Amino acid sequence: MSLIERISQVEQQVSEACRRSGRNRDEVNVVAVTKYVSAAKAAAVLDQGIQHIGENRWQTAEEKWRALGERGVWHFIGHLQTNKVKDVIGKFQYIHSLDRLSLANELEKKAAALNIRVSAFMQVNISGEATKHGLQPEQAADFLREIERFKHLNVIGLMTMAPFESSPEDTRPVFRGLRQLRDELNARAFTPEPMTELSMGMSNDFEVAIEEGATWVRLGSILVGKEED
Repeated sequence: MSLIERISQVEQQVSEACRRSGRNRDEVNVVAVTKYVSAAKAAAVLDQGIQHIGENRWQTAEEKWRALGERGVWHFIGHLQTNKVKDVIGKFQYIHSLDRLSLANELEKKAAALNIRVSAFMQVNISGEATKHGLQPEQAADFLREIERFKHLNVIGLMTMAPFESSPEDTRPVFRGLRQLRDELNARAFTPEPMTELSMGMSNDFEVAIEEGATWVRLGSILVGKEED
């Protein structure tokens, strides 16, 4: 399947998931995950009108960002080491993996030096899997209290990764849990403005995520394909 065909198919799936759940199509943003493809393939994605590019490691993103950084909106979607903050700050408009105080401190410090605000998603391990990063749900409120003083860090929503399931329907409780946690935190007004965003759903389960309220879905193979495609 060509890139154009994949984009068209994904668009149809996103639109149908929105229709099933009574949502407007413009509530859902698609991030093209390009971590496994070259700068040329990432450029082809941008050429087709996809605006948002997702990468999970600076080592593999650097070449693409230096070639294409002016063209897209860049999302850092992987686990971010504190010593890599200096590389991604000011280049990636969104950080999807804020999961500990040491990282928040470093983001705040580097953002203050650049006089910018960083839009971040607090990563929460809803599924409880030991192999996944993220705060435990019961830690989320205390974490938001801890970083309330940071003026250059704007927590706009929550992010989670669901287990890979042969039946995507089995991921629904994870996505529903993230939405419910966001709503509970908003009701307690832990952030200056309500958190509106939910980054959840990947190639295998994004339709279920959209039905449960995702505002950002992170799509790699189903959208971008592989290097040889």
